[in-house]
Amino acid sequence: MIIFLLTFLFLYGGIHLLFYFRLKAAFQLTPMVHAAVVVCMLVLLISPILVRLFERHGYEGAACFLSYLGYSWMGVVFLFFVASLCLDSYRFAVWMNSEIGGFELNHLYPSALVLFLVPLLISVSVNIYGYFEALNIRTEHLVIKTEKIPKYIEKLRIVQISDVHVGMIVREGRLERMTEAVKKAAPDILVSTGDLVDGQIDNIYGSLTLLKGIQAKYGKYAVTGNHEFYAGLDQAVDFTRQAGFTVLRGEGINVAGMINIAGVDDPAGKRMGNYRGIQESKIIADLPGRTYTLLLKHQPIVDPAALGAFDLQLSGHTHRGQIFPFSIATGFVFPLQSGSFNLSGGSRLYVSRGTGTWGPPMRFLSPPEITIIDLIPE
Repeated sequence: MIIFLLTFLFLYGGIHLLFYFRLKAAFQLTPMVHAAVVVCMLVLLISPILVRLFERHGYEGAACFLSYLGYSWMGVVFLFFVASLCLDSYRFAVWMNSEIGGFELNHLYPSALVLFLVPLLISVSVNIYGYFEALNIRTEHLVIKTEKIPKYIEKLRIVQISDVHVGMIVREGRLERMTEAVKKAAPDILVSTGDLVDGQIDNIYGSLTLLKGIQAKYGKYAVTGNHEFYAGLDQAVDFTRQAGFTVLRGEGINVAGMINIAGVDDPAGKRMGNYRGIQESKIIADLPGRTYTLLLKHQPIVDPAALGAFDLQLSGHTHRGQIFPFSIATGFVFPLQSGSFNLSGGSRLYVSRGTGTWGPPMRFLSPPEITIIDLIPE
C-alpha cells in the first residue's frame, strides 16, 4: 500500500507540476496569488488522503465536500494533461518542420496563454459533460438461448450491477437512480460482480435501505472486488449481506434447481489477507451437472482450466476506462474490457462498464450500465 501511495503521489504530482508551470507561464502572478495557487494545488494533490482522514475522525460533511472537490479536480487535471500532450505534439510537429524542413513557421507556435487556456477549456467542458453522462444509466440487454435451464421456465432474468462504489460520492442520490433502474428491469436474480462499496465506508449504512429494497425472486448474489478488501473485508461483506446479498467467496450454489452460481474472491485479497483462493473448476465440479452455470468474477480474466465448465462469466472492474482516453490504457491490461465475448468450450464472458464511478464523479465515452441477461429455454 505504501508503494502504491508513493507511486500515485509521484505521478499525480507530476501532472500538477505541468499545470502549475503552464499557469505560471501564461500569467504574471503576484507573490500572494502565487502562494495561494501553490497551497491550493498541494491541498488538491493530497485531497484523497485528507478525505479518508476526515471521514475516519467523524468529519463527514468535510469529507463529502472534499471528495467532490478533490475528485472533480482529479478529472479536470487529468484531462488537462491529456489535452496538453496533444497540443505539445502539435508544437513538436511545427518545430520539426521548422528545423528539418527549413520552413519559417514561428507564427504557428501557440503562445503560453494558449497552451494553458485551450487544454483547460477542453478539460472543463468534458468534465461537465461527463458529470451528466455518469448519471445517465443505460440498460444493456443480452439474450441467451440454452438447453440447460428447465423447459417450463419462459425465461430466467438475471440483472448485473458492478462497480457501484458506494462511498463518499455515490450516496443516496446517485444510488436511487441505480436501484430504480434495477427495479424496472424486474430481476429474477440480481448479481453484483464486485466493488459494491468504495474505500471509504465508515458512514454509508444509510444506503442500505435502497439496496435492500430491490427484490429478486430467486435471490441476490455478490462477490468481492478489490475495493471490498481496500475498505476492510469484514465490514464490506457485512454491508453487502445486510443489503440482502449472499456473498460467494470461493463457493457455489444451486438456485431452485434451475441454475448454478459460483463466485470467487478478487485477487487483491492475496496481498491483504483473508483471501479464499479456490480453483474455479473445482468449485464448479461440486455443483449439479448439466445445469446452466454462472461464474461471478470481478476482474475479466478467464481461467483456461475452467473453460467449458461454466456457461457465462460475469465481470466488471475495468469501467471501460471510465474517462476516455484512459480506456486505451485499460485495454492493454484487460483486452476483454467491455461487452460480450464467446470463449472456447462453449463458455461466454460478459464484462460490464460498471454502474457507478470511482474517483472523479464523471464518465466520458463510457456510460454506466446495468445489464439484463435473459436465459431462454431452447
